[in-house]
Amino acid sequence: MASVTEPDPAWAATAPLWRAVQAFRLVTLLYAVGQQFASVPHYTNQRLSWALIAVMAVWSGISAVLLSQWRIRHEPRVRTAVVIGDHLVVIALIFATRLVAPFDWYHGHQTLPTTLWAANAVVSAAILWGPFGGIGSGLLVSAAVITARAQWDFDVWRDATLPVLISVGLALGLASNTARRAHAQLQRAIRLTAAAQERERLARQVHDGVLQVLSYIKRRGTEIGGPTAELAQRAGEQEVALRVLISEQGEPADVGGVGEDLRPLLTAQTTPSVFVSTPGDPVLLGHWAAREVAAAVAAALANVVQHAGAGAKAYVLLEDMGDELIVSVRDDGPGIAPGRLAEAEGQGRMGVSRSIVGRIAALGGTAHLLFEAAPADGSPDEGAGAEWEFRIPLDRRQ
Repeated sequence: MASVTEPDPAWAATAPLWRAVQAFRLVTLLYAVGQQFASVPHYTNQRLSWALIAVMAVWSGISAVLLSQWRIRHEPRVRTAVVIGDHLVVIALIFATRLVAPFDWYHGHQTLPTTLWAANAVVSAAILWGPFGGIGSGLLVSAAVITARAQWDFDVWRDATLPVLISVGLALGLASNTARRAHAQLQRAIRLTAAAQERERLARQVHDGVLQVLSYIKRRGTEIGGPTAELAQRAGEQEVALRVLISEQGEPADVGGVGEDLRPLLTAQTTPSVFVSTPGDPVLLGHWAAREVAAAVAAALANVVQHAGAGAKAYVLLEDMGDELIVSVRDDGPGIAPGRLAEAEGQGRMGVSRSIVGRIAALGGTAHLLFEAAPADGSPDEGAGAEWEFRIPLDRRQ
């Protein structure tokens, strides 16, 4: 036999079907041999009929072995050749009935290879080529049986051969396609799980080394100031980029091709001074909407870094209320003086109005600064902080 190799995953999906139909082949062979014992007294050439039954038995054994093997070289080609050979043997044996029996016999009885055994070719074609291949094979074998028995008259519509073979081909073809789709989904799930586990392993290693160093450089560079401030800024940018790389999924969570999970986009912004809390279940938005919300949160966190000081901490909370999303960004810095945002906008500084409020408004939502903390004398109150609240409506019907 040919050299051993690993089974093709695409073909392995239908392995249970191929093995099951070989048991069916054995049962149909036993039925055909039993039918031979009952019919041979009516044959005119009994020796030839037994020789043809021997051919049927030998071919059944060869085809059963080849179709059930999964570790042979060029397996798809071998299986295709066997299925084609199955049809040739079946059709040849069907027409050979005329050589062993008189017209009166084969016109009103089963052919030498019984209809049940001939169905093996239809079953194999259905598994190999799907429902269309199964139906085509059923039509071909049925046409051979009807022609060999000379039944091209009204009797053909009272015979069960045609509808039975076509039904078998259709049913097994659909089953094989379903098995292939299920196998493909299983393989994809296995790959995604393996990728997620590998990302988690790399994330732990990177967090214990590179991210901590980048965070330290950013913090110390900001504290020292001067020329090292640019180094701190670059280190902070690379820290964020690296966190995005190890936090985002390999593929966005997708529902109907238009949904993306907002959670990884927010958790990617986690740093030693930024804490993100999200629900346990996916929070799905359109791809553009999810990116806009994440960008608004990033802009709010950038303001915390710029105005609240190096030691300030920020907290991001994502809540799915069913009909709307609520995203809160709170810090423990000195807060924002009353009227400061309006003053900045009047001076032409559009960072908050465009990067935060404008993005959320474009999604049909609202962005509110819940409080602007400062004492009556106007001096900053250390630790008062500020909190943004974004509310984005959801339409679950979409």
